[in-house]
Amino acid sequence: MLLPGTGSDEVFVRAVFAGPLRALGVPLIAPPPPPGAALAEGYLATLDALADEHGELLVGGISFGAHLAAEWAVRNPGRCGGLLAALPAWNGVPDSAPASHAATLTADLVAGSGVDAALAQTAGSPDWLRAELDRAWRRHGGGLADGLRVAAGRPAPTRAELAALAVPAGIGTCTDDPVHPAEVASEWASALPRAALGETTLTALGADRESLGRATVLAFLRAAQKP
Repeated sequence: MLLPGTGSDEVFVRAVFAGPLRALGVPLIAPPPPPGAALAEGYLATLDALADEHGELLVGGISFGAHLAAEWAVRNPGRCGGLLAALPAWNGVPDSAPASHAATLTADLVAGSGVDAALAQTAGSPDWLRAELDRAWRRHGGGLADGLRVAAGRPAPTRAELAALAVPAGIGTCTDDPVHPAEVASEWASALPRAALGETTLTALGADRESLGRATVLAFLRAAQKP
């Protein structure tokens, strides 16, 4: 089961990961985001329910979705068979992490002026990213600001917690992404005992959504070969 990032949705998750996972014969479960303030706890409950039904899970996600998947894996090491974490944004408490700061500012703008005003602030972003945000933010509806605030303030697993998670882990990063610094992905990969790091770029992601999924899945395959 793979989870989307802050303000994103399962449509983007499928665009990134469905092809690379299909090539391995792995089915993708990517449910839509729970509404508003239920975003984090709702996804964690869904993971619990899926593990109860299916047993061991390969979990992961993009950005905040990667944080939640890793949080669940740390809590449930016996029910997690592996981790696919693309674009992790921080370790532990967010502090001044760029992704947390951006989510808070966006939440305030959405709450005060509406989605259209928030989207207008993305004018300098690449066209593909603006289109993704336009679709996903509107789909979140009235719960968007609350969901953004939940993501902005929730701690990710600490490096010590990641160090206790012995499953194979593929970490994906875009080396030119200032919101999800490659240094954070490297810290995740270094902390996890059986991890490998896969790299791509935002430019490549704009042209081919699966480039991030391939980088993450290939890193996972390398990690799975580690003792």
